[in-house]
Amino acid sequence: MKLHWHILVAIGFGIKRNWHIFTALILGIIVGIVFPFQYGEPGPHHEVLLFIGQAFIKLIQMIVVPLVISAIIVGIASLGDSRQVGKVGARMVGYYALITFIAVVIGISMALIFTPGKGIKSKIDQQQTQLVQDKVEKIKETTSNIDIPSLMLNMLPGNAADPDVKENSQPETFIFQTLIALIIFGCAFASIGEVNRPVVAFFESVFAATMKVTDWIMVIATPGIFSLTAYYVAKAGVDTIKDLWLYATVILLGLAIQLFVTYPIIIKLFSKIKVTSLYQAITEAMMVAFGTASSSATLPITIACCERRAGISSKICSFVLPLGATMNMDGTALFQSVAVIFIAQAYDIHLTPLMIILIGALAMVASSASAGIPSAGLITLALIVQGSLKLSVEEVGQAYVLIFAIDRILDMFRTLVNVTSDTVVASLVAAGEGELDYDLLKNQEVWKEVV
Repeated sequence: MKLHWHILVAIGFGIKRNWHIFTALILGIIVGIVFPFQYGEPGPHHEVLLFIGQAFIKLIQMIVVPLVISAIIVGIASLGDSRQVGKVGARMVGYYALITFIAVVIGISMALIFTPGKGIKSKIDQQQTQLVQDKVEKIKETTSNIDIPSLMLNMLPGNAADPDVKENSQPETFIFQTLIALIIFGCAFASIGEVNRPVVAFFESVFAATMKVTDWIMVIATPGIFSLTAYYVAKAGVDTIKDLWLYATVILLGLAIQLFVTYPIIIKLFSKIKVTSLYQAITEAMMVAFGTASSSATLPITIACCERRAGISSKICSFVLPLGATMNMDGTALFQSVAVIFIAQAYDIHLTPLMIILIGALAMVASSASAGIPSAGLITLALIVQGSLKLSVEEVGQAYVLIFAIDRILDMFRTLVNVTSDTVVASLVAAGEGELDYDLLKNQEVWKEVV
């Protein structure tokens, strides 16, 4: 039996164990198809579904901030001296960069081979197409105007109490600033010895409390995921999906390659972890990621799966997974690579090798700056379009609107890939540091409940 079938069987056993979540997903898709929006407007029943789904999301998001802060502080402090932190951090960044690079290569290759944008050229206003082509031809020889030094300075944390800093900070920049500040203070706590115990003990209590609240919130996971899935399938509509079937197929095929080929190969090359056991251990996190389309909202469940079933130590989980949920978005990078090339093909823009390289490089950077919330990749997509094609979103608005129309459905799949990637990297780092319990990973009989 081929490896991808082994993986599917493993995921199937994970679904069997938590059939109620999987049933909610399937019923949500069916209900969304049977009861779509009428004339693009939601009905009263759609509003009820949205209310239930958003309530579930908000409850989980309530604990994300205290979870991320406490997890990073506790994780770094438990790693010990700065040399250990640097070693683990280097492993983590290396794996994340490698996986994201592969995702971008897959996305660009698939988009160039299958040319999904050419199928909608007839839907784009020809006069606007000519204007876009003329502008691109004039600036095709120029390089990107991105101010790298200013971008890097904006990533550094400043005075959080300064009103001007708060007003001028972008959400994506603020995420980096917060993470860098947390890492710096975490390293400081790790280096000052036992005197850190009162503060670290406080954050340990916060972390334990957030995980307990997660257990309580997951009681409503089934209706929450059903409602979210039904609403957004109903919103997208079957007709829109038909118009963009090739675009959607290219993205889904690329994500499938990443999930069933890239991750297993990397795991095989760098560890002795059994891929099927790992995927089965994190099936709940994968399903919740699909239902919520938010890696941040899924973070508590991801940590619970990795600690209680995958055998990854708490100190690796609390360091690697929160950073991954906010910075590692290889599924998003793959989507953005395809989306930009899709836009270029829709306007019949000839892409030079330099432009293709820019698309890939900017996708790696922009995806890591995407917040772990639904459709955040659409926001940073504008940066890639501007940096590589030198076009604003307004100038390519007709193609961008089409992407937006079905993005929530595709976002579910790429979030599943993003979350899986986080767990893969966490397991690789844990295996390299001797922090992986192989006996727990293999012995499902002692696995603790997550959902």
